[in-house]
Amino acid sequence: MKWASAIARQRSGKQTLEELFEAAAEQIKEQLGNSPCDLLFCFISPDFVGESEKVAGLAEKTLNAKKLVGCTAGGIIGGGIELEQVAAISLSAAFLPDVKIEMFHVEDDELPDMDAPPQKWEELVHSNSAEMPDFVLLPDPFSFRIEALVQGLDYAFPAATKVGGLASGAHQPGKNRLYLNENVFKTGAVGLALSGNIVVETIVAQGCRPVGRTFRVSKCQNNVLLELDGKPAVQALYEVLEGMSPKDQQLAKYSLFLGVVMDEFKEDFRPGDFLIRNILGLEPSSGALLVGELLRNERTIQFHLRDADTSSDDLRHLLKQYKEEHEGMPEGALLFSCLGRGEHLYGTANHDSDCFKTYLGEIPLSGFFCNGEIGPVAGTTFLHGYTSSFGLFRTKSNGSQE
Repeated sequence: MKWASAIARQRSGKQTLEELFEAAAEQIKEQLGNSPCDLLFCFISPDFVGESEKVAGLAEKTLNAKKLVGCTAGGIIGGGIELEQVAAISLSAAFLPDVKIEMFHVEDDELPDMDAPPQKWEELVHSNSAEMPDFVLLPDPFSFRIEALVQGLDYAFPAATKVGGLASGAHQPGKNRLYLNENVFKTGAVGLALSGNIVVETIVAQGCRPVGRTFRVSKCQNNVLLELDGKPAVQALYEVLEGMSPKDQQLAKYSLFLGVVMDEFKEDFRPGDFLIRNILGLEPSSGALLVGELLRNERTIQFHLRDADTSSDDLRHLLKQYKEEHEGMPEGALLFSCLGRGEHLYGTANHDSDCFKTYLGEIPLSGFFCNGEIGPVAGTTFLHGYTSSFGLFRTKSNGSQE
């Protein structure tokens, strides 16, 4: 297995998509050497939407790519560089011997009912669970119910990794583009299933830290959190706020979240054990909180805060943990990062890519800034926000367990 990553940006305002593609392809060919391009990921800024029909031809012309998948992106990541609000493209190419690649496009109305048997989901993505595939998913946020897809794939392929990001750059339906071989789509989701001599692992950095103590949900209705430990949820929140430092109290005014514990059998909860969800509002009269997650009684929750320092610390902790737990490094990686991260959050460019390089070295890394990020928490796949979700690719014989 061999991976390569490259990025090319429009500097004079005159370079065409073809010129940028050729520039990035030259970098790819230098990194791949004599290895063929079995799979090409292509992420393109919306500046080139009008040239979308050229993408497949350029992939074949410049790299003789056997398979192509990609989408439009509001920010481009590649070659250790993160470009936001810049006309650019990113290419990630892979030589994948003994790896089976199945590709698919799915429209929203093609999704099976949630009570459909696993076979319906297998047919949808042209894959068999017995082959133990892993998935990379690139949906359009305006036209597709990604939560329904990942729930169905978790049901039909419980052991599979699912990672990806929602296409971005458009502000209205029909303006994003999804690329799949020679086809260009405005709606639905494109993706691929990888099986054979490959392992896909993930790092999901939600960028929050817990504050206060944990609580048990004692009363709730769907996403309405009514009581925590037998008291109104708002009262429990106020108790946490009162115990915060003045700095954290200020931060909580615009960056307070709810963390839901995913593994109730643990005794000690740490960052990464929580699914982070938005607090959408409160009802002072009833003392309820409206949250961005369907809740159940007896679940453990803890309030969380997010800022640049916390987000950076969380990512570094997870990258360090990954390195300590693995003898060898992956051959390639994809980064699906929220549009709310990057320079907007950190005040500096290339933050997440630089952190990745610091802990895992010069591994080819490409990706884009998304409208939502897909990745697992405690073995269940979710759609996230404000998150960086990494997909890491290695051969099965390179120190990994199947």
